[in-house]
Amino acid sequence: MAKTNAQRQSEYRERHLKDANGHGDRLNIVLHFHAKRALERLAFCYGVTQQEFLEGLLRQADSDAAQQASRLPNGSADYYEKQRRLGPEIVTP
Repeated sequence: MAKTNAQRQSEYRERHLKDANGHGDRLNIVLHFHAKRALERLAFCYGVTQQEFLEGLLRQADSDAAQQASRLPNGSADYYEKQRRLGPEIVTP
């Protein structure tokens, strides 16, 4: 019996979900046109893939947030357990 397009796509995604180390999660998002173009330019500028660029930004933002949370009572534990909000002013102008 022939496979449907949905079945083929599902199998492809399952095969390609993990990276070379067996880690990885798929993230499907819609970005504003200007944000997508900025991501493309920045990744090209630094000679990395868009995935590598985003992962670097997220690691840095995570580190910054953890450092900020650590200044509060029980802040680090609360941050890593997703019990602490720091406020959107850090990431939104």
